[in-house]
Amino acid sequence: MPKSFSKILVFVVSWLAIIYVLIGANVDKILQFSPFVGMGIVGAIFANSTGAGGGVVFIPAFQWLAFTEQQSLATSIAIQCMGMTAGSLSWLAFAKKDTSNLEHWQPFVIIVFLCGALSVAGINFVHGMGIDSPGSLKQNFSFFSLGLGSLLLVSVLRVNSQSIKTKLTPTDFVVVSLIGIFGGMITAWLSVGVGEILALYLLIRGFSATVSVAAAVCVSAISVWSAISYHVLANNVVWEVLVFAGPAAVIGGTVARYIAIWMPARALKIFFACWVLFMGLITSPLISGF
Repeated sequence: MPKSFSKILVFVVSWLAIIYVLIGANVDKILQFSPFVGMGIVGAIFANSTGAGGGVVFIPAFQWLAFTEQQSLATSIAIQCMGMTAGSLSWLAFAKKDTSNLEHWQPFVIIVFLCGALSVAGINFVHGMGIDSPGSLKQNFSFFSLGLGSLLLVSVLRVNSQSIKTKLTPTDFVVVSLIGIFGGMITAWLSVGVGEILALYLLIRGFSATVSVAAAVCVSAISVWSAISYHVLANNVVWEVLVFAGPAAVIGGTVARYIAIWMPARALKIFFACWVLFMGLITSPLISGF
C-alpha cells in the first residue's frame, strides 16, 4: 500500500506542477478547464471497460462546446493517447495474472499485432494522401455510433449463450485485417472506429468478453499514438484541455478493467451497445440543441 500511495502521490504532484507551468496561478483558467478532469476520468472508464475509444465521450462534448472539428478530433486523440495507454497496461497486467483462462487469451497477441499494424497503415494512408472525411464530424460520428450500437445490441439479444472461442479461423484473419485497415481510416476521421469495430466483431464471434475488450483497448492505443503527431504538427490540440483531461484519463483507464471484469459478459455487451447507441442518438442532427 505505501508503495502504491507513493506512486499516486508522485503522479498527482507532477500533474499539478505541469498545470502550474502551463497555466500558472490563473484562477479563471483553472476554473474554466478543471471540469475536464471529470470528463477525462469518465471517458476513459467507458473507453477501457467496453473497448469503445474515449472519443465516444470526448467528441460529443467538444462539439457541444463549439470546438472546431480539427480541435475536437486532435484533442480527443491526444487524451486517448494517455487514457488508452493506461488502460492497455492495466489489461496486460491482468492478462498475465489470469492463469485460469490462459486458453481464452491465446489469440490475443495475434489480434492486437495484426489489427494494430494494419490500423496504423490505414491511419497513415489517410493522413499521407490527405483524404478528407466523407462528411462532417458530427454526422459521421452519429451514423457510425448508431449503426455499431444497433448491430451489437441486436446480436446480443438474439444470442443468449455460446461457447467461448479460443482460436482464429482463416476467415477471422481476413476480417480482423480488414477491420484494421478500414477501422484505422475511420479512426483518422473520427478518433474512434477500429477499437469499436474490433470489439463488436470479437464479441459476435464468441471470443471471451474480457479478451475482446482488452484487444480493442490495446489496438485503440496503438492507433491513436500513430495519429497524434499529425495533429500536433497541425497545432490543433487544445493543450489546456489536455493538461486537465489527459492525466485524469490515466486514472480512469487504470481502474476501468476492474469494472469490465466485475460485470457479467452479457451485461458488458449490452452496456457497450447501449452506450454507443446513446452517443449516436444525442449527436444525431435530428436532436436539437447539440
